[in-house]
Amino acid sequence: MSSILTNNSAMVALQTMKSINKNMAMTQSEISTGKSVASAKDNAAVWAISKVMESDVKGFKGISDSLALGGSTVAVARKASEAVTKLLTEVKGKIVAAQEENVDRTKIQTDITELTKQIGSVVGAAQFNGLNLINGSSTDSVNILSSLDRDSNGNVSASSISVSRQNLSTTTPVTSAVFGTGAGVLTNITATGVTPLIDNTAYAAAGTDFVSIADNGTLAVSIGAVTAGSSFEIQLNDVLVNVAGGGTTLGARSFQYTASATDGTAEVAKNLQSQISAFFGAATNGTSQYSATLGTGANTNQITITNGLAAGSVTNGAITLGLRNTTGGTAGSTAATGGLGALTNIDVTTNSGATGALTAIEGLIQQSINAAASFGSSQSRIAIQSDFVSELTDSLTSGIGSLVDANLEETSARLQALQVQQQLATQSLSIANQAPQNLLSLFR
Repeated sequence: MSSILTNNSAMVALQTMKSINKNMAMTQSEISTGKSVASAKDNAAVWAISKVMESDVKGFKGISDSLALGGSTVAVARKASEAVTKLLTEVKGKIVAAQEENVDRTKIQTDITELTKQIGSVVGAAQFNGLNLINGSSTDSVNILSSLDRDSNGNVSASSISVSRQNLSTTTPVTSAVFGTGAGVLTNITATGVTPLIDNTAYAAAGTDFVSIADNGTLAVSIGAVTAGSSFEIQLNDVLVNVAGGGTTLGARSFQYTASATDGTAEVAKNLQSQISAFFGAATNGTSQYSATLGTGANTNQITITNGLAAGSVTNGAITLGLRNTTGGTAGSTAATGGLGALTNIDVTTNSGATGALTAIEGLIQQSINAAASFGSSQSRIAIQSDFVSELTDSLTSGIGSLVDANLEETSARLQALQVQQQLATQSLSIANQAPQNLLSLFR
């Protein structure tokens, strides 16, 4: 049945055209914005996920800046620590030279003082954006923002890389060890054939105050007991010591250590052995094979001193050894607690000062080496995290794109099809609109 009041064909054609136009508008929106989900009405769930991930990407870009700043700060501290280590090595060379006899120790001390000032300059300048990690101004670790961690419930927490500060200051107050003067105990330090002094009196020139160690002979010194403030001394006489310009002469040195509350027999023995070994290495030549070795296992409280001869050598001559134990001393600051402040107490103008400086510089060098190694490890970790954050940001951005970005190849093909459909719908509607006109022919 045909009607001029109801044109069903036109209504169908019109609905078809509306649908095509709607799809055409969506396709054109995808082309203009580049997104298949440009707003919450396009796909609320996907849009919400994408916005959360976009906020994370923005956060990780901020983290990249934090890591860059932290990495630069740690790099400055590492470089400064390495420079300090180099300067301390030069100081050690000066101290080694001071172990010889007949040298101008006053001039050597002047060089050491100037190198100490240079170390202070390096430490003071080792800052980035005002933050100095090696000047001892604080013991608090520096936390560098490294990540944002989101759990399955949407809770976000921040993660940080903790960088430990290192004290390489030359101005940190330190205390020198004070050797005790109170009555000690004979059995606290022992060696076969010698009676230790237990007060601050001078060694007798002969008698039981000294024991002789002949060529190729050895003698074991044992630390028997340790209490806080207990002071120990090993005196060596008639040691062949290098002379500036060549040759040797007989010399004598004292090696002292005052125990802290945390020291035991092994710690005391290790410190005295380190002092004696450092002296032998710096002040004697290869012909005289003097050595001091630390015991192992159950004998870590023993020091074995050897008056050895190199192959082909005729004789060193006997060396003599004396011992002392007193109480009431004060342990000095360590490199760990006082930074490099002990540098200002180094004085090589005397035999005892030169010997003490030789041991002190080893601890100070180790302190700066440990600082550089610590900063190097932290810098490496920061670099790894920075690379990871960069790659993670790219992955998140790619993931967001796969959720909301339009497939332009597909969209282009769909646009071409919709354009054809739109033209056909227009023609179909035009034909449908002509249907009432055809009814006029019935009334002619």
